[in-house]
Order: sequence, then structure tokens, then C-alpha cells
Amino acid sequence: MYKLWNALQEAKNYKWVELSHSLNNDSPYWAGIPEGSVKLAQTCYDWGNPMLDCLIQTFQFPGQFGTHIDFPGHFVKGRELSEQYGVKDLIFPLCVIDITEKVKEDIHYAVTPEDIKAYEAKYGPIPDGAFVALYTGWSSRWPDMDALSGTDADGNENFPGWSLEALKYIYEERNAAANGHETLDTDASVLAARAGDLACERYVLDKGKLQVEVLCNLDQVAPAGAVVIVSYPRIEGATGLPARVWAITE
Repeated sequence: MYKLWNALQEAKNYKWVELSHSLNNDSPYWAGIPEGSVKLAQTCYDWGNPMLDCLIQTFQFPGQFGTHIDFPGHFVKGRELSEQYGVKDLIFPLCVIDITEKVKEDIHYAVTPEDIKAYEAKYGPIPDGAFVALYTGWSSRWPDMDALSGTDADGNENFPGWSLEALKYIYEERNAAANGHETLDTDASVLAARAGDLACERYVLDKGKLQVEVLCNLDQVAPAGAVVIVSYPRIEGATGLPARVWAITE
């Protein structure tokens, strides 16, 4: 009788996949954020209070904590922050680019336009407004911060990621709306070191695009044909926020 209720029942016949990590007080975060910045589920109103018998908690965390969304104002002064995005801006066709075999051979591997073109040859062009996720297998290292960073004996970071050329392809040739990855940063570590900056992340956000970092379970999603939904607390003025992200996939 009601079209949307019927559509929901139909959607539940598909596979729903959690793409965000669970968080607690021991979850890792970037070393540049001051120690003690995470205090989750701290009791501020306890059971047994005569005013009302219930439990209320407070939550303190950095915007860039766990699986999180970044807004343009994170890297570009004066650009869009969290309140600029409506609910229709947070659901996307999902494309998953699998470079796991190349990462096994080279942990510094940066995805190339050729990798994306090979994906398109198999699955079709990346559609307008797509969320393009990079699957590297890196999420298996969560929640070990040193493993996520690929920290070596000299304290250097080593992990795969995006190249600027690949990002330009998905945004300038294919008009994607957002990108995502399992690593802590957009840029492959070797490219970030060479540039002395997170040039890839800066490019994405300067284009007014969105990105989600520290994704997981991308291996459980069809490479093409899925839909991804990104949600976050409706807090104004945020440069980034922890996100609940899930895919509906065939």
C-alpha cells in the first residue's frame, strides 16, 4: 500500500554491511592530537538519583577519531563545515577499487588512474556523485596504531593510499562526490613524505568534496552496484566527525 515501506522491505533482502569501526576509550587517534582527548561514556548523572532514576553520560573526542568524515574546512580555511550538508548529500552509489594484491607486493602502493580504468573496464564507468572507496586490506590492522601507521624502526610511517592523479581522475573525469579509504590518511605515505604535506587530502577538500577515513569491511561489499550511507552527529562548525557508515549491497 505504501511505496516506501515496500521499498524498505525489499532493501532488507539485500546485504547490509557495517563499514565503520567500533570505538572505545582505547581506540587509537592521530599522535598530533593531545593525550587525553578521548573520554567516552563518562557518567555525569548516575542511577539512584532522586530527581530521576536513569544514567546520563558525556562524550569527548576529536572530530578526526575512528571512522570519520572530513569536511572541506578541515584543510581549507573558510570552506564548508558539517552544517553545510543535508541528508541527501550523504547517500551515494558506491564503487570499491581493490588494490590489495598490489599492496601485498608494495605497502607504499598508490592507486593510479590505470587501476581505476581497469576497474571501469570490468564494471562500467564511475557514476556521477559516486563514493569511491579504496580497498587495501589495511583495516585488519585496527586498532593497533603502530600497525595502522606502518611505523618502522626509525619511526617513519609506511602505508598505501591515493595518488593525486587517481583523485583527479575520479573527480575531474568522473565527477565523484566523495572518496574513502581504510588508512588514517588519504595520501600514500611515500607521496606525503615527498610532498611534505598531505597534498592529496588537501586537493580533495579544496575541491569541495567529502572523504571518509578509516573504513572497514570493504571486502564484504560488491565492487559495483552498492549504495553507501554516511551518518554523523548533527554538530555545527565541525571540521570532521566520527561517522557511522554502512553499505547496502547485492
